[in-house]
Amino acid sequence: MTDLSVTPSNSMFVQIASYRDPQLIPTLLDFIHKARKPDLLRIVVCWQHAPDETIGQFWQQGFGKWRTEQTENWTVQHLSYRDAKIELIDVPHMMSQGACWARNLLQQRYGGERYTLQLDSHHRFVDHWDTLVIDMLESLRDESPKPVLTTYLPMFDPENHDSRKSDEPRMLAYSSFSKDGVVVFRSKKLADWRTHSRPVRTRFFSAHFAFADGHFAEAVQHDPHYFFLGEEISIAVRAFTHGYDLYCPHRLIGWHEYKRSYRVKIWNDHTQEAKKRGDIEEPWNERNERSFQRNRALLGVDGETLPQGDFGPYGLGTERALADYEAYAGISFALRGIQRSVLNDEVPVPGTQPVGEATWKASLLRANDVRVCVHRNSFDKHAAGPGIEHALPAAASASVVIYDQGDSELRREIVDANRLSQHRNSDWLDFHETFESELEQIPAYYVVELFDDAGNVLSRIRRPIDA
Repeated sequence: MTDLSVTPSNSMFVQIASYRDPQLIPTLLDFIHKARKPDLLRIVVCWQHAPDETIGQFWQQGFGKWRTEQTENWTVQHLSYRDAKIELIDVPHMMSQGACWARNLLQQRYGGERYTLQLDSHHRFVDHWDTLVIDMLESLRDESPKPVLTTYLPMFDPENHDSRKSDEPRMLAYSSFSKDGVVVFRSKKLADWRTHSRPVRTRFFSAHFAFADGHFAEAVQHDPHYFFLGEEISIAVRAFTHGYDLYCPHRLIGWHEYKRSYRVKIWNDHTQEAKKRGDIEEPWNERNERSFQRNRALLGVDGETLPQGDFGPYGLGTERALADYEAYAGISFALRGIQRSVLNDEVPVPGTQPVGEATWKASLLRANDVRVCVHRNSFDKHAAGPGIEHALPAAASASVVIYDQGDSELRREIVDANRLSQHRNSDWLDFHETFESELEQIPAYYVVELFDDAGNVLSRIRRPIDA
């Protein structure tokens, strides 16, 4: 923890992980300008930047009072703007180890501030957002000693004059259980938000917006061994088991950019070729795969386990059990199970207790994520007739049917011409089918058929599904 001599009432420790993002400075400017009390903000940025992204760009936008601090591993650039304090942890972009590593590095700078706010580096905000989030958090004290406000904010587009898609608050909702065992979320409008007098319970955690008491930055730190996907569900569970309660804000706070098209991502830089050049120690995909394994072991996905002591300070808490979170959230990690209340986006009920194994299993559906991936040569090999050549580029539509081991049909999907063109990736047909089945019905194989404009079968192929 950074040693600060004085932390005033309502002080706020703001954490922003930024990777080569041209929206960082516009985000900081809007964030500070829209704050009612910018002098209470201490904004720490993990500034992962290329050589042409310089401190001078901050000076040109009016950031001042520059000084540097040398820590054991990094230079920290100190700046100010409208009395807000800004600290840039100066990280050359090829030395980054991923988003969660960057978020953890930020949390080591926590200095005892009253509140903490975690953001991305591509946001816009409503006026007096700081007063709004504090008032919302404090309104929950009578039902939770440790509330956390978190959600996926509505979208804005910086390439279209900062256009904003919605002025309505959004909530986190279940999307799918990925093949790698990560529970993935989506954003949807918070229903009847105008009728709510305070935030509503949520199951999940958003890494791009989370506001809590300052001690959250110490108690539930990001695991630096995670890379990217998996951080949000792991923090949701770890926060809950540390006694924190998750809430969705019932009022609009700001907007988030989701397109990513204008900015370079770490997976564009940290490639196998970069490793061969000696620019990095490890490519992003290797870190990512190890992260998935760690997430499965932490949460017991598919029955994988490691002793909690192996996670050190990044394991589960002791105030509640993993089973308590599963009962509250309606999710079984070991079984990849989902309750219908989750699929229906119902508000979770606090205090829901675990039930017996048979009752629990009977309440669940299995969440499936099947990757359909077939090369054009395989389609040609299994052409419906001798006169058919190059079936995949000639196809006007397709169907995929997924079966279990008993040959029961679990899912049938018609892929029209528009979707087919989207899913044709070079010489591959490659897409995912996410769906639910009865808990004991595990996908075993799929059958893909390609059709011409007249509906005639061009090719038919059957493929097993890897466990």
